[in-house]
Formats: sequence, structure tokens, C-alpha cells
Amino acid sequence: MSPEEPRARPVTPWPARAAGARGAPRLPAAGRGARAGSRAWTDGSGPAGGAARPWSGARARAARFQAAIDREELERGVRFRSLFLLIMGTILAIAAINVLLGSVGLLQETRSRPLTVAERARYAEQDVARRWQAWRADAVFPAQVEYLGLSRVRQLARRVGIAPEAPCSSVVDSSVASVLRRHGCRTMLRATYVDQTSTFVVTVGVAVLPNEETRVDTAADLPVDDRVGVRPVAFPGTVTDRFGAAQRQRTAWTGAGPYIIFSSAGYADGRTRDAVPPEEITHSELWPMAQSVAGHVARGLAAPPDIPRCTQGNVC
Repeated sequence: MSPEEPRARPVTPWPARAAGARGAPRLPAAGRGARAGSRAWTDGSGPAGGAARPWSGARARAARFQAAIDREELERGVRFRSLFLLIMGTILAIAAINVLLGSVGLLQETRSRPLTVAERARYAEQDVARRWQAWRADAVFPAQVEYLGLSRVRQLARRVGIAPEAPCSSVVDSSVASVLRRHGCRTMLRATYVDQTSTFVVTVGVAVLPNEETRVDTAADLPVDDRVGVRPVAFPGTVTDRFGAAQRQRTAWTGAGPYIIFSSAGYADGRTRDAVPPEEITHSELWPMAQSVAGHVARGLAAPPDIPRCTQGNVC
């Protein structure tokens, strides 16, 4: 062999694998580089020596799972929002209907319309029942009352005075007081009149009952006795100074609305009932005068009021 020719270097062959022995790790083939690059290195080192990376399939699955969760939450929120809007819309619709119905009812109630028969009757009843409080004392007991004497001559009875308001049972005789108390008499108003010659005296008492029906029942229970009733009211220093219970010649009562109007008549000179013959009472003007004054007070308290035609006056 000539010196110019290079020597062939002996090639050491790969050692043969023994049966059952694991072979040495092989480097990835050049044709499988892309696939090898997509795997995580199990020995903790990557191609650049960094940390291990997850598989690309796992990232896609995680993204799809998160998107499904977000979509489900969005759909749930849409359902809740739709339900909330439905509930609120229902509430608002009901409230609007209530307001509308209330407005219509208010307009119908407040607009002027003709009074019904029942409303007219109730108006009159209420007006009469409150007159004893609403009217002035001199409206209940006028200063003068005109009446006709026995000869059909017009006479005038003059009011001497008005007594303070008093409890019913305290200003009547006991047999009358028990009836008034049982039926709930509210109060008693009294005034005393004399005729124009100052010969006759009459005390008029107005018993106020709760209503007209109670007044009818009360009147049915009153004793039939012309010696009992309202007690006379005398005003010192006047011609009535001597008028007391013993001077009563005759008593009576009449009904009007929720009121019972009592009257007690006698003489201004102090004569008692026993001192006057019955025929003198029959033929004197004492009783016509007493009846006229009491009747005038009763008619005034129970006179029909002016009832408006409509709920807001006389214009409907």
C-alpha cells in the first residue's frame, strides 16, 4: 500500500441488542420533526430547554368548555332578564289599570248629577236633625210668635228668655224622665213666652232624640197625663217670676222630626192648678196660646229644607 493512499478507518458497528434489552433512545427522524415539535418533552426540557407546554388539543377543549359556560350564563341572564321584564310589565299594567279605574270613578263621583230620591230624603233628614246645633238659639225660639185667640183675633206671644241647655232627665217630671233616659234623649232646650197682655205664661222644651224613629218610639211610651212634662222656667225680675211647677195648668207635647216639643202653660199671677176652675181653662186663651207657640217651634225645626237638585248645587 502506497503512502499516498489513505487508510481505511475501521467502522465500529452498533452493538447488537440483546434479546429483551431496551434499545437506546433514537433521535427523531427528520421527516417527523413537526410531530415531534407538538409533543411535550417528558424529561423536563424542551427544544429550547424551557418548561413543558400543554398539548394543543387540550387548549382547544378548554376554550370550547369555557365558551359553553359563557354561553350558558348568557342564556340564563337573558331568560332572567326576560322574566323580570315580564313581571315588571305586568305590575305596571295592573297599576295603570287601577289608576285609570280610580280616575274614572273619581270623575263619576265628583261630577255634578241629579240627586236620587233616597239622597234627597237623606239630605232632608240630616238637615233637620242638626238644626238644634246649627241654628242660633233665637232661630229655634223666635222672639215673637203670632197666633189666633178665641175671637180669631191675631195675638203676639213674646219670648221672655232662653234657658241654658240641660240634660233631658233633669228638667222634666220623673215619669217623663225615665222614658227619655231609656230612649237616649240627648239634650233639652227651653224658652219661656208670655202673651201680649202678660197674663199667660208658657215654657216650651225641645227634647232632642237620636233620630225620628226613636222619637216615635219615645212618644209612644210617654205617660198620658197633662200634669207632667217639662218643668217651667221662670226668669227673675220678669212677669214669669212666679211661674213654677205648681202653677202649671196644663202640659202637652208634640213630635217633629227627631224632636219632641213639650209645653207647660199657666198664669203669670202665680195661681195654682187647683185654684182655677176647669171651665175657666177651657174658655180662656191660655191653651190656644200655648199650643200656637209650641206648634210654631215644632214647625220651624221640622220644616222641609231647600234641597238642591244636583250633587253640586242646582246645575247638573
